[in-house]
Amino acid sequence: MMVRYERPYSYAAHWARRFARVSFVLFVLSLLAHRFGPLTTPHFLTLVGLSGIFALLGVLLAVVGLARLWQVAAIGGLASAAALVYAAPALGFIGFGVVQYLTRPAIYDVSTDTVTPPPWLKVPQTEESWLKRKDAVTPEDREAQILAYPGLTGRRYDGALDRVYQGVRTVIEQNRVGITEELGVENARADLEDLTVRPNAGAETTVEPENVPVPAARPELSLEGAIAGRRASDVVLQGEWRTLIAGFRFDVLIRLREEAETTFVDLRVASRYGPHDLGMGAAFADQFLRALDAELLGIAGD
Repeated sequence: MMVRYERPYSYAAHWARRFARVSFVLFVLSLLAHRFGPLTTPHFLTLVGLSGIFALLGVLLAVVGLARLWQVAAIGGLASAAALVYAAPALGFIGFGVVQYLTRPAIYDVSTDTVTPPPWLKVPQTEESWLKRKDAVTPEDREAQILAYPGLTGRRYDGALDRVYQGVRTVIEQNRVGITEELGVENARADLEDLTVRPNAGAETTVEPENVPVPAARPELSLEGAIAGRRASDVVLQGEWRTLIAGFRFDVLIRLREEAETTFVDLRVASRYGPHDLGMGAAFADQFLRALDAELLGIAGD
């Protein structure tokens, strides 16, 4: 008489696949709604946390299913493997965020000028929801930035303001920064207009002009109405940048300052939500300045 062995059925493995599928669908839909739709960052992070709970349940049950497969050859090995695959995106996203949170300083605003950071043209307004943070950046935050990112400094270029301004505009387009506010752009445009040659220039070089215009100096802010970190001759651009995949929002401010025969560029990057930018602000600033160095290769100073 032949005895037929009936393999037991692992309910844990199949429930693991169900939980992991729910996690995957919830994570993908919330990611798309945040990146391309109206979902705000606080709500997005809430949904990601919920998907992480489903993913963790799926992984735990998948481990039980694999153990049953090893011990008694229970049916459910493929379901357990599928559960691990479905749970990977949400757990990987959350795991990366946790590592960044623990290894990066708890700051949301970074600046290449830590002494007198360039002030915002328009202070960003956000609905914090449950992501509460301090209203102002403290000196302790700047010290934490210096310790964590000692190489994040401004750039000095041995070029005129108009030349550096053109390079900055090019890098802004390359990095998908949407400019929302501008100040002092006419300072760079004035330099460009000075380079324009008149059509009849040089036709009559022997004739002396009757009225010789006297060049006027650029106006400077009076001490009474001066704003710390800003001069009348500065060119300031403010815009918004979003991360490529998740679509986290950052406010970006770029300040160009002409000093003697050089132009100094400073950058300020602030996360729109939360007390911690997970190091993404400093990473973007470093990437932007490196791209600007490449764009203005040959005129970079110190």
